[in-house]
Amino acid sequence: MKVSPSILSCDFAHFGDQIRAVEEAGAEYIHIDVMDGVFVPNISLGPVMVKAVRPYASIVFDTHLMIVNPIKYVEEFAKAGADLITIHLESCDNVEETLLKIKSLGKKVGLSIKPKTPVSALEPYLPLLDLILIMSVEPGFGGQAYIPESTAKIAETAALIKKSGRDIELEVDGGISAANAKEVVDAGATVLVAGSAVFKAKDLKTGVDALRV
Repeated sequence: MKVSPSILSCDFAHFGDQIRAVEEAGAEYIHIDVMDGVFVPNISLGPVMVKAVRPYASIVFDTHLMIVNPIKYVEEFAKAGADLITIHLESCDNVEETLLKIKSLGKKVGLSIKPKTPVSALEPYLPLLDLILIMSVEPGFGGQAYIPESTAKIAETAALIKKSGRDIELEVDGGISAANAKEVVDAGATVLVAGSAVFKAKDLKTGVDALRV
């Protein structure tokens, strides 16, 4: 199981140092939330910021594009230093083309679905994926409570991955904490995204370690 702390909860005044500290705390990934104010009702950062902090750590940049028409921007994020680029199935009509574009850039490919999107919608894209991201809150803001129905959805996704025979990571994002990490991992998650649970812990290592189950 891997931990991917979400930058939404970090101290942006010390962004680079926070990413370095997350790596030193033992996290495998750093979850970089990119929001455009259109696909979700919030705005965060772009490829310039990703490029600026890339030299601070060798940790995997787990880049989550919550933006419309992501095919226009995936190359910029790839050049900026993203290692894994995840788009939303709901964000565009050219999902397959966008996934293939990411793959052509030599990056790992992720696909995410929002809470109301059925797991079955992922099936046509399984051959292209390195990661599936299940949102266990509505995307856009950190600090939301985990939607309990997400557990069954995680289990359904894990079964779909197993049936495919492919080595696809199953990431879960939204309301993850030490209190529900075991439930989520037992359902099949292999990567946990957590913001407040890590960055608001007494120290980052304590926050990361608390999610290990």
